[in-house]
Amino acid sequence: MSIRLNTPTMPPRAPHEPGHLRGEIGFVKAAHKDLYNATQRRNLQNATTTIREKRAHVVDEVDDWQALREAGSGIKRDVAARMPELLEQFEAAVTARGGHVHWARDSKEAGEIVTRLVQETGETNVVKIKSMATQEIALNEQLRDAGISARETDLAELIVQLGHDRPSHILVPAIHRNRAEIRDIFVAEMPSTDDSLSTEPAELAEASRLFLREQFMRAKCAISGANFGVAETGTVAIVESEGNGRMCLTLPETLISVMGIEKLLPSFQDLEVFLQLLPRSSTGERMNPYTSLWSGVTEHDGPQNFHIVLLDNGRTAVLSSEIGREALKCIRCSACLNVCPVYERAGGHAYGSTYPGPIGAILSPQLTGMDSASDPNASLPYASSLCGRCDEVCPVKIPITDVLLEMRHQKVKHHKPKIEGALLDSAGLLMGKPKLWNAVMRMVALGRVLGGFNGKITHLPSFLAGWTDVRDTAVPPKKSFRQWFDSEEAQELLAQARKEGLRKDK
Repeated sequence: MSIRLNTPTMPPRAPHEPGHLRGEIGFVKAAHKDLYNATQRRNLQNATTTIREKRAHVVDEVDDWQALREAGSGIKRDVAARMPELLEQFEAAVTARGGHVHWARDSKEAGEIVTRLVQETGETNVVKIKSMATQEIALNEQLRDAGISARETDLAELIVQLGHDRPSHILVPAIHRNRAEIRDIFVAEMPSTDDSLSTEPAELAEASRLFLREQFMRAKCAISGANFGVAETGTVAIVESEGNGRMCLTLPETLISVMGIEKLLPSFQDLEVFLQLLPRSSTGERMNPYTSLWSGVTEHDGPQNFHIVLLDNGRTAVLSSEIGREALKCIRCSACLNVCPVYERAGGHAYGSTYPGPIGAILSPQLTGMDSASDPNASLPYASSLCGRCDEVCPVKIPITDVLLEMRHQKVKHHKPKIEGALLDSAGLLMGKPKLWNAVMRMVALGRVLGGFNGKITHLPSFLAGWTDVRDTAVPPKKSFRQWFDSEEAQELLAQARKEGLRKDK
């Protein structure tokens, strides 16, 4: 099969149907709502603090951790460089082992393929393994429209589904919920529970276990994602902590897996690197409790009908940017979310996309394209303080802050806001003319008349209000730095510093 990858120039055009990759409102407005949710902020702080402390402990145990990160980064860059070749190799290996490979250009096409495959089994109920790819393409909604009920089996995903909610974290979708909220959801939505259910984790786990066991025993068809796909052998890998995924992978007669094309690894030996990087970075474990590997179909062992849907949905467009394609190295560990001060306060829902946090801020705008300055995804590259914590913890060394800056550049380059653009152009003109710049800086003290309480400007007039409405703005100083530096006070301080420096040298 000949594969042609679509690689337009940045920014990429949005796929026909991007699924759950774009929210309805921009990050700033959405974040304001969740910033005032005290319960959610407390839940997020407790959970992310616990996870990142566990991660730090198990990472410190590994002497060659930085070498492992470099190896993982190199492997994923190799995949991006040889994507067509590796995809063909993977398809041939899966087919040779009795599996069926399908190609989907966008979320709509992927949903149609999966829907058709389920309908061919005659089933109207399926069980699902936690999967970011199926969330991305809004698969549950597409199946529902076709009269098919998809039951999530991952405990956190089940909580989100029963609560008629949306995931807010890559690893722990219900991270914004506490035990009391989960207990209330179970009582309201699970037929086998009542008001006697407590908030004890053991009781909540047992209630979900009994509920899901019935789903597993009835299921004839299962849907999964994939953590990795090995081009050399056609092997698909899923790592998990609960074992519910293993039930989906072994009991049903038909298994349909949806895999983003970037999830490929060239060789089986490459799993050695990623099965060390992923659990430590995601759950803070030395090894994940369940690792499931399968290649096609094995007679009398597991599903006898295996399909894998290879999903593009904007990924080949991302390959066109030398900097932006670094985001495709992501292995969905969520380490960047757990250290991000912005995510910890705003929560995952504020990002609008399936992918929240720092990785979502660089991945979603590339997968969908930034259609206009008002596109909700165009605000995501600004949902960061550029502190660099995410760069330090990423197991495959994605330079997230570099990509954020590139996304900001692309947004301004292709969709420069009229007023903001005019102001920035004027600032650029001033900065290029030192005498004019100095004259303007001498007038900066006039801005003090706009001062509010506690040395802050609380409201700027007209279109400038967009700045003060979302951030604290300091009152301008009485003098510019250059004016102050020429003053007697500054010269005295400078002379004193020089004297102290000479005494220390002696």
